[in-house]
Amino acid sequence: MGKLEGLGVGQLQAALEEATSAKGAKRLMVALAYKDGVGTDVLSTRYGIPKSTVYYWLDRFEERGLEEALEDEHRPGRPPKLTVEQRTEVESWLADPPEDAEEWTAPRLQQRIVEEFGVEYSTAHVHRRFLS
Repeated sequence: MGKLEGLGVGQLQAALEEATSAKGAKRLMVALAYKDGVGTDVLSTRYGIPKSTVYYWLDRFEERGLEEALEDEHRPGRPPKLTVEQRTEVESWLADPPEDAEEWTAPRLQQRIVEEFGVEYSTAHVHRRFLS
């Protein structure tokens, strides 16, 4: 086996009882099964995860310790295209519909954003972000 020698089954079971996330619980279940002699091929099939992920999770327990291995570090998404000030300005436009319409539509707002800020969004994103 070779992995998880520094962790006992009791520690893993106690952590599983206190797990607050599904991802953490799944990682603990994989670790417990591994400690019980279940091979990585079986774990991969049983839990529907690539074998490389099984190894990665087991390595995390060894390298980071029990608590840090349960959750991923925060990964921010793509930075916003509009600044906070620009988003605030777009939201202020919504209070006053265009002169020739009763309300803003996603395509119209999308075009105004391009004209004012040179930023392009899909109409679906404009609708989700500003009109929903």
